[in-house]
Amino acid sequence: MNKNQKINIKFMDFCSGIGAGRLGLEKLGLNCVAFSEIDEYSERTYREFFGEKEKNYGDLMKINHNDLPKFNLMIAGFPCQSFSIVGQRKGIDDHRGQIIYGLIKIMKGKNLSYFILENVKGLTNHEGGKTLKIILELLDKAGYKVYHKVLNSVNYGVPQMRERIYFVGVRKDLINKNKDFEWPKPIKAPKLEDYLIAEDGGFEFNEKNESYKTFLKFLENKYNKYLFKVNKLLEENYLVLDTRQSDLRLYRGKVPTLRTGRHGVLYVRNGKFRKLSGFESLLLQGFPKSLANKAKGKISDVRLLSQTGNAMTVNVIKEIGKNLLYYINL
Repeated sequence: MNKNQKINIKFMDFCSGIGAGRLGLEKLGLNCVAFSEIDEYSERTYREFFGEKEKNYGDLMKINHNDLPKFNLMIAGFPCQSFSIVGQRKGIDDHRGQIIYGLIKIMKGKNLSYFILENVKGLTNHEGGKTLKIILELLDKAGYKVYHKVLNSVNYGVPQMRERIYFVGVRKDLINKNKDFEWPKPIKAPKLEDYLIAEDGGFEFNEKNESYKTFLKFLENKYNKYLFKVNKLLEENYLVLDTRQSDLRLYRGKVPTLRTGRHGVLYVRNGKFRKLSGFESLLLQGFPKSLANKAKGKISDVRLLSQTGNAMTVNVIKEIGKNLLYYINL
């Protein structure tokens, strides 16, 4: 790749959240010119990571594309609530689902060359695939050749199971006739113990916690009774426990999908239960320790756990971006 050419690719970060998509592209040498985010708490975390230089243009549905700086690539993790299997599944009829129209309006107004979009896996089968079909048709009519695929973050450098659908778009007059865009190939997941490293004693989970009694009752419900013993669970280092469902789910070498509002993930370390921390959740989404440390003491763990649940995975975006650069011969 030609470094000078890469730097000439500028992107804008829409529905930015805390900037995981931005970070993935910056790792490839691409330049972020601005971002768009309506949640003030996400913006605060974003600023801790990236500083105050770039402007937040706020609600993308109210943006006039003529007011935006020049850029040729859009990245957006557009809202998933209206498509997610945990949401109400109103899809394209939900006003939040209309965000795709706002993104396309900006694509056309700026005559963008490329885009990378992300959404939940549930989009693939919503209304029997009708919603996905509509989105693909809209993007096609906007002038883009679109590639889409469900990828799992655990296959791209983080020990987190996270299936998401990704879209890569190339303006039709820029299509490379010599090759197709190729999705990144899976790589081996790293060791989980390199991610579950928080030292704060406040994350130990035991009888001192009010919710510990609830956990013990959970182990005795009709789904779990006679299956699990606390002392036996504590024998296995880095065993991950998910209490989100009625039945206890165990994971080894990986964690379940981080979700907004998810507080049911525990793990075992040195014979003790621990709650997942905000710092650890950032690492599991591909943020480096240097950035995760910037949030310590400034952003609450409850907030970080929620924000990482909404974030993209840095590693996945980096790998997709790398293959897009290869496709366009940079």
